[in-house]
Amino acid sequence: MQNSRRGMVDPFIVMDVMEAARQAEAEGRHIIHMEVGQPSTPAPAAARDALMQAMQDEALGYTVALGLPALRERIASLYKDWYNVDLDPARVVVTPGSSGGFVLAFTALFDAGDRVALGAPGYPSYRQILKAQDLVPVEIQTSAKNRLQLVPDDLKDVDYQGIMVASPANPSGTMLGRDELAALIGAAQDKGASFLSDEIYHGIEYEKKAVTALEISDDVCVINSFSKYFSMTGWRLGWLVLPEPQVRQVERLAQNMFICAPHAAQVAALGALTAKDELQANMDVYRKNRQLMLDGLPNAGFDRIAPPDGAFYVYADISHITDDSQSFARAILDEVGVAVTPGMDFDQQRGAGTLRFSYARATADIAEGLERLRRFMVKHGHVSA
Repeated sequence: MQNSRRGMVDPFIVMDVMEAARQAEAEGRHIIHMEVGQPSTPAPAAARDALMQAMQDEALGYTVALGLPALRERIASLYKDWYNVDLDPARVVVTPGSSGGFVLAFTALFDAGDRVALGAPGYPSYRQILKAQDLVPVEIQTSAKNRLQLVPDDLKDVDYQGIMVASPANPSGTMLGRDELAALIGAAQDKGASFLSDEIYHGIEYEKKAVTALEISDDVCVINSFSKYFSMTGWRLGWLVLPEPQVRQVERLAQNMFICAPHAAQVAALGALTAKDELQANMDVYRKNRQLMLDGLPNAGFDRIAPPDGAFYVYADISHITDDSQSFARAILDEVGVAVTPGMDFDQQRGAGTLRFSYARATADIAEGLERLRRFMVKHGHVSA
């Protein structure tokens, strides 16, 4: 047999870093994890309790392809609670992770050869999933003055049938304001292009609330997930919000591609949606960690950063230090036991001069990791002792 051309995607480098960190831990080393965008907390207690009860009382077989009606209704009510948006639950599709949502959305909205505009730096799996579906990712270099987010001027001379944005963004943590998001949605709609908004870090915000694309238009595709704010990465559950005419198309695809999202995870998600106090306690930790990073990274010599509005990442320009962020990250892991992600995952042009630091772990780990990073930078002469 032969491998397909469209299946020849790049590796997800952060997963390789995770594996290198795992091997180091297997050898008995204590590793501080700043590489992976994963909360260190488990799913909320209410989620776990809901699943334990369901395991005793229910078979947990297939659900309908669009997801449990009660969960779709509760997700719709979240938009009222968070954004004062009235959302018809019929427009909500529960998916096997946001990754499953991307697959469904890209398949439903685009034909082979269509071009989808993405800002760089950005989440690398957009690019790889698009390639695997014979779609063309069109990566556009964003600027520091625009806080590493796309603006309509970036798109003026670009041929595209879709735009994908993320706010808060991965890897930068920066957000689009209402006017900025509206301008991008308007640019897409003026061109007759589909607009997709990745909102999986909503809920993890600091000075201001994230804006959902649904506050601006119903003619958008929103992707979200229980992974980040709800601390359920391994449960693999996400959702789409679609314009009504696209729902049946996605339903047919979901029936054939996935049958349904995992029933057990859907039950747990219903519990997680009631866990406001526990989730806000997690946010208190992220706030502390964010401040530690904003103080500690410059002190360790990583002073070219975009202060994050949301998510739990800091993206640092280290091009004045190295032009090989992958080797630099490996040296940090080998010498001081801190796993960080080289920027090549996020930006093929400039990523050799950037690193992403995640602060989703326990506060004590973040403090220890920052001290280790400072030791590394002192040893190599990048910062004074």
